[in-house]
Amino acid sequence: MGGFEIIEMKGTERLKRGFAKMVKGGVIMDVTNVEQARIAEEAGAVAVMALERVPADIRKVGGVARMADPGKIQEIMDVVTIPVMAKIRIGHYAEAYALEALGVDMIDESEVLTPADPYFHVDKRKFNVPFVCGARNLGEAVRRVWEGAAMIRTKGEAGTGNIIEAVRHVHLVNENIKLLQRLTDDQIYSVSKKFAEPYLKLARQIREISGLLADVLENEPVYEDYTYREIVEGLYKVLLEVKKLGRLPVVNFAAGGVATPADAALMMGMGMDGVFVGSGIFKSSQPEKMAKAIVEAVNHWDEPDIIADISRDLGEPMRGLEIEKLQVRLEERGV
Repeated sequence: MGGFEIIEMKGTERLKRGFAKMVKGGVIMDVTNVEQARIAEEAGAVAVMALERVPADIRKVGGVARMADPGKIQEIMDVVTIPVMAKIRIGHYAEAYALEALGVDMIDESEVLTPADPYFHVDKRKFNVPFVCGARNLGEAVRRVWEGAAMIRTKGEAGTGNIIEAVRHVHLVNENIKLLQRLTDDQIYSVSKKFAEPYLKLARQIREISGLLADVLENEPVYEDYTYREIVEGLYKVLLEVKKLGRLPVVNFAAGGVATPADAALMMGMGMDGVFVGSGIFKSSQPEKMAKAIVEAVNHWDEPDIIADISRDLGEPMRGLEIEKLQVRLEERGV
């Protein structure tokens, strides 16, 4: 056509990360039905996360939490004009392929749902749709980026309305990046070997069952078709990029425990690119007002007078939970 070569770019890392950057500086809201989706869009959310239950209800009901009904996701996709995301269980390829076929805009490989694979996360490079994944620290974040995640979020402790774990995870990532910038490349290579260790869990377990030494050869596949050496080299490249940028190479949102406008402002002030909010909105007494207030808080996080003003007369926020009293810690799922 006119001498120009048409190049198929669908599913490239550049496009996946580019989509994530489109929602940077905004609020992504968990929704369970079309009514909540409309509230989210009208409040100014940049995207919605369609799921069966908000995290607080997932925690309360218990049992096995799975991908939401595709029919419900489709209903939400049909009524909003903003991007629609949906969750899969950690390592559940079949759920991911189903959501990609459905046409969701992004998949969240989420610890909020019951993990499907006790060893590995999905190799996200096999998909055209971009992924977001949670992380408690730099090691988890770098592993997910190497696997192809286009966005990272704090895990926090979803469904609690308690911001402390999200704050902890931001500190752990940010301070590790500062340390990384003081290290030599040789030292960073040693860090990459440490960060690669979780991929060896299955291979070592198989050896122990077989009565063999738990050592794993560097040229032996341990995750998909990737050898331990290839994983270390891949993580090393990501770490060098992190060192150069002084931040993660992908968009990094806060999630897990955001329940008030001040919580959202706190996360933005700590350097987050945006905020996920789930139970904090639809477990409050006035969801419409809370949703709009949290969007405004993200937009004006560095203006205390505005934060004070939009925090007035919002009604009761969701009832929070003390982390120490939890029987199940969702943030511990998936490393």
